[in-house]
Amino acid sequence: MRPEPLLKLLQSVQKQSLYPDEVLIIDGSLNNDTQINLNKNKIDSIKYFSVSDEDRGLTKQRNFGINQVSPNCDIVCFLDDDTILEENYFEELIKTYNIFPDALGVGGYITNETKWEKVKDNYNPSINEFYFDGWKRKDGSRFVLRKKLHLDSDCPPGFSSSFSHGRSVSFLPPTNKIYEVEQLMGGVSSFKKTVFEKLSFSTYFEGYGLYEDADFTLRVAKVGKLYINTAAKLGHFHAELGRPNQYYYGKMVVRNGWYVWRVKNPNPNFLDRVKWNLITLLLMGIRSTNILTERNKKAIFTETLGRSIGFLSLIVDKPKLR
Repeated sequence: MRPEPLLKLLQSVQKQSLYPDEVLIIDGSLNNDTQINLNKNKIDSIKYFSVSDEDRGLTKQRNFGINQVSPNCDIVCFLDDDTILEENYFEELIKTYNIFPDALGVGGYITNETKWEKVKDNYNPSINEFYFDGWKRKDGSRFVLRKKLHLDSDCPPGFSSSFSHGRSVSFLPPTNKIYEVEQLMGGVSSFKKTVFEKLSFSTYFEGYGLYEDADFTLRVAKVGKLYINTAAKLGHFHAELGRPNQYYYGKMVVRNGWYVWRVKNPNPNFLDRVKWNLITLLLMGIRSTNILTERNKKAIFTETLGRSIGFLSLIVDKPKLR
């Protein structure tokens, strides 16, 4: 349902220094606008598939796409349709697999969402800052409060703690280095095709599929290595079309978050349980205060309501791990 953002992505693919062997479009649109737009614009090596209700939804469409990949391809890359690649994106991804032959997956690096500042190696960050590998960035209010309450993640970026709620790979700085991680962002990821001989994206995550990438990559990380190459750069330009309503989104934040936590830690101890619940309630409370400070009050209220219902639903109806 995003024909124009998709075209911009494909135009950036055309400029790649290393061109992919094939470009699969798995379209879950409810109209023909994307197909019409593609027919008007010639893109090399495209294979277009429009899926029915049976295969519609992020994880289902990814599994569908994997089954269409040529037998000659060794690496499968996934891209969200609202991203735009720098010209050496695929070249840097493939380079990572050559440097680290043990890699089962490699992620790209989004450059346009966070402002980083290079600092001295002995820099001592304030409580309002996050520091990693010689770079600092402003820390969000939720992380500042978590630090004050001793609830911050005890793992480096890209790793999930035993009580979940970690710092994502977006907390890795723009060093052009390669970092080992256990989570990749799904829309800027790649994997060896052999991974899909044993693993697939979980159909628990229906529709929009929030956190489906965390679920999948945590499972991959249990059997092999994952890396982020911060030199494989791209921009992410959030398109609102195709996103769920705020109530459903809020509910997914909590229920899908619980699911991913248990994928990493199926049998959490008492302290892990306490921390997960406290952080979930804390984030819910912070989001509710935005009703007073931000313009779109109705959307924030409905998201907060969704989070609340999602949290309460865990008491009687916990997700079943697949």
